[in-house]
Amino acid sequence: MRADAARSRRRILDAAREVFLERGLDAPLDLIVRRAGVGPATLYRRYPDREALVRDLTGDLLTRLESAAETAAAVDGDAFAAVRRFVHAAADLRMGAAILVLLEGLVVDEELVLIRTRAADTVETLIQAAHETGRLRRDVGMGDLVLLSIRLSRPLPGGLDRLDPDGSLLHRHLDLALDGLTAASSDEPAATAAPGVPLTFDDLITAADRPTTAG
Repeated sequence: MRADAARSRRRILDAAREVFLERGLDAPLDLIVRRAGVGPATLYRRYPDREALVRDLTGDLLTRLESAAETAAAVDGDAFAAVRRFVHAAADLRMGAAILVLLEGLVVDEELVLIRTRAADTVETLIQAAHETGRLRRDVGMGDLVLLSIRLSRPLPGGLDRLDPDGSLLHRHLDLALDGLTAASSDEPAATAAPGVPLTFDDLITAADRPTTAG
């Protein structure tokens, strides 16, 4: 891909992620065009329909999630510090919230399943390493971390977004939450056991793929 084409794709995908999060998958594509600062022809030449855009955005986010986990493991020798770095990077991508929105209207093909599996395996390896050091609570699963990121990275309602214009409040709350995931050391009181069981990434995918029925 030529450098200018790659830059256009990056602008479109970043804009689409934000617009879909704010307005849902039915958001007007011309809003994405304006947010990305490209011409309509640039978007439609690359993505003939909405499904193609959602498909590429999902694959891109999963690939970036995998890359964030690999980078965290390479940079931090401490496994729990690597998990912390990864969760912050995933929050910057607004990864968790975006993926669940995109799954609402996505036809998952074999290639996308492969990308998803590879990303999940990379993150699971990171989490397992933190478990083995004793720093990360054993009752914390990948699904728990993804849901934590989803809860904290969704757009704030009403005028509350004015409290966090640069995104620093998100990272403050993530650090507070991550400190609560640290296993107690031998000279500290045991942490309160969390109710339920650790959530896996497959739990999230299964729940997102299951159609909602009216009560």
